[in-house]
This record gives sequence, structure tokens and C-alpha cells, in this order.
Amino acid sequence: MARKRDTPPGLRPWQRRLHDVIFEAETPTGKLFDVALLVAIAASVLAVILESVSSIADRYGTLLYAIEWGFTLLFTAEYALRLLCVARPRRYALSFYGIVDLLAIIPTYASLLVANSQELLVIRALRLLRIFRIFKLARFIGEADALMSGLRDSREKIIVFLTTVITSVIIMGAVMHLVEGPKNPDFSDIPTGIYWAIVTMTTVGYGDISPITVPGKFIAAVMMVFGYSLIIVPTGIISAEIAIGGRSRASTETCPHCMKEGHRRGARYCDRCGQELNRNTPPATPPPDGPASS
Repeated sequence: MARKRDTPPGLRPWQRRLHDVIFEAETPTGKLFDVALLVAIAASVLAVILESVSSIADRYGTLLYAIEWGFTLLFTAEYALRLLCVARPRRYALSFYGIVDLLAIIPTYASLLVANSQELLVIRALRLLRIFRIFKLARFIGEADALMSGLRDSREKIIVFLTTVITSVIIMGAVMHLVEGPKNPDFSDIPTGIYWAIVTMTTVGYGDISPITVPGKFIAAVMMVFGYSLIIVPTGIISAEIAIGGRSRASTETCPHCMKEGHRRGARYCDRCGQELNRNTPPATPPPDGPASS
């Protein structure tokens, strides 16, 4: 006879409680932890920025250095606790937030071997993305999922588009070298012509290289118009896929097994791995193929 798992395998009750505090933003303690973490992240990023200013570093360098190491040790302990309270630590470590959390502490330790590498600590600013789940802005999670789904669904069209663009700039770079090369030293080789074609087609227009012949200027004008017409293509492709795909309201619930963030309101089971979610979640009907053991 099938029965529901009260405690997910490999996750003890104290780990579940720790998981609720660290990963969940629906409970008062979880929200308090996340808000305190956001404040610490913002303060650490500010310290790194201030340390890069020579006048401030000369006067408060020692203090800022101590603050930097204090935050690094704090975030190291937090990272270890996150690995400790999930059923599959490796999956969390390889997730987006897991990689960001690790990169947020590595530069300080690397600075012991490589000078000034601690300036890379500004990557901690990526951790501020958690603000969307902390303040119950779950709708942003749903919108982010819709955007990522649109990107995945349109990847073949985007690859075709990029292939077309790359082929075009190679051809036009070679043509400009042929047309401008004899009279314009700026187009001395095909790679330089390709560089000009990329800058022109993307409508950046640095102006460091420009054609001087009439045929060259005509080709440049065509490239500029072509570039403007290309700008809307990727946006249209992705927008169409997002419009086709459905959008769903999500909660900030994080699965302790596969680390998927964002589930349907009231869901008791993860829609990715099928394992049970937080037992504090309001009851809901499990999916037809929900987890069961005999």
C-alpha cells in the first residue's frame, strides 16, 4: 500500500528547520534571515567599492580590509549551512545561486595569492537578486521563468539569426577590404573589415574606421539600414515565444531536493522532481504521479 513520505530521505528534522530559515521567505524567520543577508551583501559590496577609491583606502584601508574579511567569513559559514540543509548539496552547488554564492567568497581567499583580486567581490551584487523572493514578489519569478522558457524555445531561431549575421559581416568585411583597401589604409585586411562591419551593423558606430570612397560609403549606408532592421529580429522572436508559452503564478517555495525555486501556490510536491516540499505549505492535491513508496 502506498503511503506519503513524512520526512524526505536524507533530510533530518533539524535540517528541514534550517532549510526553512535559510531558503524560504514565506516564514517570519526566513524573511528576517534573508533581509539581514541582503543588508550584509549590500554593505560588503559598498565596502569593496569604497576600498577602490584611493583617498578613502589611504585613510580607512585597514578598517575596510577587516570588514571585507569579516563578511567573507560570514558568507563562508552561510554557504556551508546551505550545503548542509539540502538533500543534494552537489545540485545546489551547481545551481545558479550556488555558483554565485561560491564566487562571492572566492576572491577574498584568492587575494592571498593574487593581488587586487578581492575587487571581484562586487559579484556579490548578484546575490541581491534574492530580493524578488524575499519581499513576496513571486510574480517576478513567474515572469523570469516565462522569459527563460521563451529563450529556450527560440534557441534554434536565434542560432539561425546569429549565423546569418556572422556570415553577413564576414562577407561585407571582405567586400570593404576589396573596395576600400587600395585607397584607405584603415581597411588594411579582412579582419579589420569584419570589425568595421560588426560595429556598423550593430549601429554602435565608434568612428575609428570609416570609408572614404563613394562605393564604400554606399555599402556603409546599406549596412546601417540593414543593422536597424536586424535590431528588432531577436526581440520579435523571443516575444513571440513568450506570448505562445503560458505564464503561471508561482510561490517562492524552494525544493530541498532539486533546488527548483518557484512552485504553484499551495503545491505540496515539487513539479520537477516530485519530492515533498515544505510541510508548512498549505495542503493541495498532489500531482497524479506524485511521490509514493510501497
